[in-house]
Amino acid sequence: MLNTIKNAWRIPDLRKKMLYTLLIIVVFRFGSVIPVPFLDAAALSNLMSAASENTALGYINMLTGGAFSYASLFAMGITPYINSSIIMQLMTIAIPALERLQKEGETGRKKIATITRYVTVGLGLIQGIAYYFYLRSNAGVVKITNGFAGFFVGLVIVLAFTAGTALVMWMGEQINDKGIGNGISIILFAGIVARLPVTFGGVWQYFNLGLTSPSTSGQYLVLAPLFIILFLVVIWVIVFMNEAERRIPVQYAKKVVGRKMYGGQSTYMPVKVAMSGVMPVIFANAILGIPQFIKFFWNPSEGFGKAFMDAFSSTGWLYTILYFLLIIMFAYFYMSVQYNPLEMANNLRQNNGTVPGMRPGKPTAEFIAKILSKVTLIGALFLAFVALIPIIFTNITGMYGLSLGGTSVIIIVGVALETVKQLESQMMMRHYKGFLD
Repeated sequence: MLNTIKNAWRIPDLRKKMLYTLLIIVVFRFGSVIPVPFLDAAALSNLMSAASENTALGYINMLTGGAFSYASLFAMGITPYINSSIIMQLMTIAIPALERLQKEGETGRKKIATITRYVTVGLGLIQGIAYYFYLRSNAGVVKITNGFAGFFVGLVIVLAFTAGTALVMWMGEQINDKGIGNGISIILFAGIVARLPVTFGGVWQYFNLGLTSPSTSGQYLVLAPLFIILFLVVIWVIVFMNEAERRIPVQYAKKVVGRKMYGGQSTYMPVKVAMSGVMPVIFANAILGIPQFIKFFWNPSEGFGKAFMDAFSSTGWLYTILYFLLIIMFAYFYMSVQYNPLEMANNLRQNNGTVPGMRPGKPTAEFIAKILSKVTLIGALFLAFVALIPIIFTNITGMYGLSLGGTSVIIIVGVALETVKQLESQMMMRHYKGFLD
């Protein structure tokens, strides 16, 4: 990885792209600590310290690199764009007009991208309003709340959050156009990496607590290093699973054209085990975050409502079970969107290719579907395992406040690997010698 970055730095145009990407990341980090106006910093800090155990707030704060806890310009982060992309993917399947647009090539994709931007701004506005009401419901956070002045203050705060959402989306697109690409993922990566010092600072506090109070907290002398070891093991597992693939053997028939014989070679179709990446985990978090989003407006203190909300906290059994099931479900959904076994079988037949031991057509399609189902299950269980490890570890050890979860580790490792591959492909294009050389 370091050699790839070093070699890319030696190429002038790639160096410019890397510097431009770094500039966007710096601007993003500056915007993440600039608070919106009319908020009391001390009251906001107390509120966010009390809300640090909230699953939805912690997840949003992790994705924004701490911007959410500061109520800064980029407090909504890239989350509205991710949710907008999810909605558009679902709508493309459900609405024939959008499906036709997707099949129109580059023009259709540009129109869908434009619609996605509008949906992103709309979601940013809705989330900004929800966040404003959450801040307003806690006395002292918003300085002015009554009368016309209160309305004006609320309007400015909501518009600032919405403008920040649009600006983050624009910066991601600029990385795609003028940087090294993979813009939205790199913004996510930058936000999560910015939280690493906070996470390891929390681990050190637990370790230090074990040193100073060995009689009551001596177990942290073992648990804190165990967290670091577990973190490294999870990274290794993610790298291994990202590179793992199931290879379906393919044999192409020989054919004679003129005096030459073509085909006859054996090859394979690679099927990635982690084909859906981190998307099922993000989808599952988005769904399970709805009850906590409702909590912004309605926060019951007793009865069924309180029990229902508590079940969706990070320690809730219902949250854990639904999280596991939703990851599995969305992994299969994403596989069905990406792969069509019947279409794959037809493409093989049209190119005189066959899977050894399988008849062309429906038997081949059924064989491919069976393999996809097994591989998807393995990949989904892997994602669920990585996503649930932090929850299980926290519940068993009681080490709360560690902001680094399984989702963030998957994103960090996945984006790093994808960015390196992108740099390698761009270097390969620049070193490729054509027939005129």
